[in-house]
Amino acid sequence: MDKQEILHAYELMVLSRLFDSKMLALQRQGRLGTFASSQGHEAIQVGSVMALKKDDWVAPYFRQWPAFIALGYPMEMLLQYNSGDERGMLIPKGINVLPVNIPVSSQIPHAVGLAWGFKKKGQKKVVVCFLGDGATSKGDFHEALNFAGVFKVPVILICENNQYAISVPLKRQTASKTIAQKADAYGIEGMRIDGNNVEEIYEAVIKAREIALQGKPVLIEAVTYRLSDHTTADDASRYRSKSEVEEARKKDWRIILKNKIINEGFWNESKEKQLIKKLELLIEKAVKKFESIKPVDPMDIFNYTFNEMTYQLKRQSETFKRFYPNG
Repeated sequence: MDKQEILHAYELMVLSRLFDSKMLALQRQGRLGTFASSQGHEAIQVGSVMALKKDDWVAPYFRQWPAFIALGYPMEMLLQYNSGDERGMLIPKGINVLPVNIPVSSQIPHAVGLAWGFKKKGQKKVVVCFLGDGATSKGDFHEALNFAGVFKVPVILICENNQYAISVPLKRQTASKTIAQKADAYGIEGMRIDGNNVEEIYEAVIKAREIALQGKPVLIEAVTYRLSDHTTADDASRYRSKSEVEEARKKDWRIILKNKIINEGFWNESKEKQLIKKLELLIEKAVKKFESIKPVDPMDIFNYTFNEMTYQLKRQSETFKRFYPNG
């Protein structure tokens, strides 16, 4: 990555961290629903997206907010989705990303199928599929990798190994020394990289893209640490120590990358303050846009369940209108 690319990545990563903190605050205020923080994952997602071409696709799971931001997804729509309004995942044209998948590992077969379709059509595109380390303990992961290896589809699976599947540490999930080595069983390429080093991630995904287009899927294990709770419904202090988290924070990209660009002479504290002020204004604008969106009509659940409303739904909708005339 050159100077401008590093600075662009840094800005996207800082924006993602600030936006994540804002979403956590909004959730605690009751303005959003249960939320999965991405703190600690920003370098993996931003570096990966920056390495892709315009026509490539991304298959996310529920912790992909930095990837969405790097793809140019409107932040007000991410807030809308996390408030429980599914219209927030009505993907804008020109952004090649699948909607968020909540069930663990369910996005992996989707990604492999999409990549297979590109191959059958002779299109030079790849699909990047993000997954957590917990997803590697699910059947969908193994079935999808087996299919990808057999049919040689252009897919890159990026495992964000944050050390925990909710409360279960990696050592209780697998006897393998690494996740990357699981690639060997399926005849695909395996890589293991530092998930806090955006340049290493960027270079790995560029290389993986070339390999995938040559007919060999790639599994990348990006090693990081989940700095937050699993979700806002979790209390990570029940299963990991404060000292463990503090040690992980010393390796956070926010410290390492900031020190790097300051030491190389193209960043300083004054620029940092200006950047944070600019990004906080962007986030506040997104929040205002989100809160100005007209709420979804509760009657939609009756109107759009079937092509023609059933007798039972008609009765239920009439009861709803009677008790809630204003929705």
